[in-house]
Amino acid sequence: MGRWEPDARGRLMAAAVELFLERGYDATTVADIADRAGLTERTFFRHYGDKREVLFAGPVDVHDVLRTGVVTSTRPGVAPLTLVAGALDAVCALLQGDRERSRRRQQVIDAHDVLRERELIKLAAMADTIAQALRGQGVADPAASLAAEAGLAAFKVGWEQWMTDDSGGRDLTDHVRGCLDGLVGLAGGSPAPQSPTQAQATTKTRTQPVKDSPRPREGRPA
Repeated sequence: MGRWEPDARGRLMAAAVELFLERGYDATTVADIADRAGLTERTFFRHYGDKREVLFAGPVDVHDVLRTGVVTSTRPGVAPLTLVAGALDAVCALLQGDRERSRRRQQVIDAHDVLRERELIKLAAMADTIAQALRGQGVADPAASLAAEAGLAAFKVGWEQWMTDDSGGRDLTDHVRGCLDGLVGLAGGSPAPQSPTQAQATTKTRTQPVKDSPRPREGRPA
C-alpha cells in the first residue's frame, strides 16, 4: 500500500509555480517539481499528465461544472445569456479561492507563448461546452453559440479585472457579472455607426432622382 501523501496535488502545483517563476518554464523539469514538493515523479504523474497541466488541470472538471450550471439555471422563459451567467457563477465559485496564487499562475502563463496558447484552447473548449449545454436545454443556434462566446468574453475580462483588483471589495463573481451586465448594456444601446461604404450607399440612394413612370399611351378608337 502506498504511503499517504496529504494534499499532493496542491503541493505539486505550488512547487511548479515557484520553480516556473524562479527558473522559467522551459528550464523546469517534472523531477524538479516533484523534488521541491517532497514527492516522487511517480506521484506527480498520478495527478498530472505533464508539467503544463499543473497550470490547467483543476481538482474538479470545469466542464461538468458548466453543464450543471446551465441545467440548474434553466427556467421557462429565461434568456440564454442568463443561463450562461448561472454556469459562470458556478465556475467563479470554484476558482476565486486564492487571488494571489491565481496571480502567480497567470504571471507564468503570460510569460510563455505555449502556455498562452493552451489557455486560449481551454477557454474555447469552455465556450463549446456551454453552447452544447444550451442546445441541450432547447436553445437553438446561432443563439446558443453567440451566448456562449459572449459569456466567455465577459468571463475573460472579469478574470483580468479580478486579478488586478487590490481593493478586496469585489470577488470574481462580482467582476464577471459586472462584465455580463455591461455586455447586455452594449447590446441594448445605440446602433453602431455605419461604415463609410454603408454611409455612401445610403447617401447615394437618398439623392438619386426618381424617374417618372412612363405615361400609358392612349389606345386607338375602335
